[in-house]
Amino acid sequence: MKTNNSFLPLVSILMTAYNREQYIGEAIESVLSNSYQNFELIIVDDGSKDQTVNIAKSYADKDSRIKVFVNQKNLGDYPNRNKAASYASGEFMMYVDSDDKLNTDTINRILSSVADVTSLNFAMYWAHSNDTFILNGKDALDKHFNEQQFLYMGPGGTFIRRSFFNSIGCYPVKYGPANDMYFNLKACCNSDIHLFPFDFIYYRIHAGQEINNTYGYLYNNYNYMRDALIELPLPFEQPKIKWLVKKNKRRFVVNLSLYFLRSFNIKKTREAWNKAGFKMIFLFQGVFQR
Repeated sequence: MKTNNSFLPLVSILMTAYNREQYIGEAIESVLSNSYQNFELIIVDDGSKDQTVNIAKSYADKDSRIKVFVNQKNLGDYPNRNKAASYASGEFMMYVDSDDKLNTDTINRILSSVADVTSLNFAMYWAHSNDTFILNGKDALDKHFNEQQFLYMGPGGTFIRRSFFNSIGCYPVKYGPANDMYFNLKACCNSDIHLFPFDFIYYRIHAGQEINNTYGYLYNNYNYMRDALIELPLPFEQPKIKWLVKKNKRRFVVNLSLYFLRSFNIKKTREAWNKAGFKMIFLFQGVFQR
C-alpha cells in the first residue's frame, strides 16, 4: 500500500528490551507484517538475563532490516530509548516496545493522512476526537493546561521526525517514568502537533510495566512539571505560570498525603518528599495561597 505522498520515507522502528522473552517474538512479528515495508527495526537490549537477545538475533539473521544491539551495562528505560534513537537512520521514528505490537496499518495511515509530509515533526495518538487534525504548539499547550490534559502519551503513541527529536535534545532522563511527559511539552514548545484518532500500537497490559510504578510517578510528576514551568518557553503570562506552580505544589501535597494514608509508610513518604526537593514553605504556598 502506498501513501498519497510522492515518496515512502524510511521509518526507524525502535524496540528497547529487557527480559522480554515472553513477548518480543510477537512484537517483532507485528513489525514484519505491517503494511508499510520501508522500515528498519532497531532492537536495543538493556542487559537481559533471559533469551530475549537470542530471539531477537534469530529474526535479524533472516531479515537485514533488523539490527540488534546489546548494551554493555544496563542503562534504564529512557536512556535506552535515546540509545536506540542514536542508531536510527530513518527520516521518522516510532517506538514499539518489546511487549507491545505495532498495529498493521499505523504507518500508512499516518503518512497518508498528512498532506505535506515535510510539515510533520511530531504526531500523537488522540483519543478525544474521530478526526485527524493539526494544532500549533501554542494552541496545544493552551488546550492541555486549560481545557483537557492530553500531552501525556507515552513513546508508543508518538511518531517523530528524527532530526526534530535530536534538535530538542531527545528524551530527558531524570524524571523516571514521567520523562515522556516533559518531552511532549517541550516538543509542543517547538513544533505543531499532528493528532490521529487511532491507536498506533497494541498496548499490552501486564504486571511488569513501568506504568505500574505509581511510587515513581508520585515525585517525578511533580519534578517534571516544576522544571517545565521554569525551563520551557510555555506561551503563558507570568500570573498564569505562578498559578500553575502553586497548583503543582498543591497536587503533590494531595498525592503524597493519599499515598501515606494508603500505605502508612513513613520512610517512603519522606523519601518521596526528599526526591521532590520539597520544603515546608512549598506546602504553605500550595495549600493556602491562591
